[in-house]
Amino acid sequence: MATEILMPKLGLTMTEGTVEHWFVNEGDEVHAGDAVAEISSEKLTGEVVAPESGTIIKIVAQVGDVVPSKEPIAYIGKPGEQIGSPSTSAGTPEVQTVKTPVANEPAKTESNVKDDGERIFITPIARKMAKELGIDIRNVVGTGGNGRITRLDILRYQASMEKASPATDSVPAASTVSYGAGLAGLRKTIAQRMMRSVQTTAQVTNHRKVDITELMKFREDIKSKVKEPLDNNELSINTLLTKAVVLALKDTPDMNAWYHNGEYIRVEEVHIGMATAVEDGLVVPVVKNAHLMSLSQLGAAIKKVTTEARQGTLDGSLYSGSTFTITNLGGYEIEYFTPILNTPEVGILGVGAIQKELALENGEVVEKLKLPLSLTYDHQIIDGAPAAEFLGKIADYLQDPYRLLL
Repeated sequence: MATEILMPKLGLTMTEGTVEHWFVNEGDEVHAGDAVAEISSEKLTGEVVAPESGTIIKIVAQVGDVVPSKEPIAYIGKPGEQIGSPSTSAGTPEVQTVKTPVANEPAKTESNVKDDGERIFITPIARKMAKELGIDIRNVVGTGGNGRITRLDILRYQASMEKASPATDSVPAASTVSYGAGLAGLRKTIAQRMMRSVQTTAQVTNHRKVDITELMKFREDIKSKVKEPLDNNELSINTLLTKAVVLALKDTPDMNAWYHNGEYIRVEEVHIGMATAVEDGLVVPVVKNAHLMSLSQLGAAIKKVTTEARQGTLDGSLYSGSTFTITNLGGYEIEYFTPILNTPEVGILGVGAIQKELALENGEVVEKLKLPLSLTYDHQIIDGAPAAEFLGKIADYLQDPYRLLL
């Protein structure tokens, strides 16, 4: 029996994906692990690989089709092999897809198309409200499944328009803006997710510097006492900081959580997203179960996922599921910045470049090393004082670095 090639489920919020491109045609021979298609979800663009070696017998999802996760998009097997399963008839697999609307073809969930050809998904009540309020739904960012526009999205858009100052001749009116318009692939996905993040969360950022003078002495002390080479990044500032964040998250379970579609979920495990710049944008590979790792294991895991993300070889399942994200711009000499939440997470930590400062200690002027940190959090879930306490816990671990070994 032929084997199904399935639309993957890459994370908590992915329910369906769009086929962006096929690398193969029916009748092509492929090997296990070969990329056969490119798909996109709300979070990222990724590749689907062949589960085994064989011949592409049938492609059942065309470019532009939206297919539910875990449903087949193609079949692989031996030439001439029949396609069939307990739930499908031989030769004609049943696949639920939402196709791109064409002229004179009715569509149940996307009766509109944006100027760039993107489908618009909208609930009936949201469509009715938009019509009554005179809102062009092409300008509204949907926060439901597959970017579907909901009643709340219409209300938010209306409120934002009412708050906006009157447009001047030199400034384009908000109604002319279509988020992600003119962009494609990963860049378009990033644009839409960033706008969805700021529209659906109440983002606030706390800034502070942490004295890491003792942390740097700790690094040198460990290096001098360990005879084996330390080549897993176990003592890098990034690894030590990540370890401190993991411990602080275990101390502050409210921050290690998701808030999505009105549901707030505290997560027992700590999965750290590491924001990583790639050639065509930004991705967030994930270190799973970071709370179970020693410094050497954590350093190796961070190195592995970020390197593979840059090379484009990272497993698709490691692009989602993070419970908290760290983004570091220290290498660009940035001191403070305001990171945007990687929803559905409720917190993200921005890391700046180490600063040298002079301080008076016991009557003497000494040099201190300070690490700037910027914590963005969703004020719907986390208040200012608990957020400050969480940032303080990170500082405590960094300033008492031997606790990182426990």
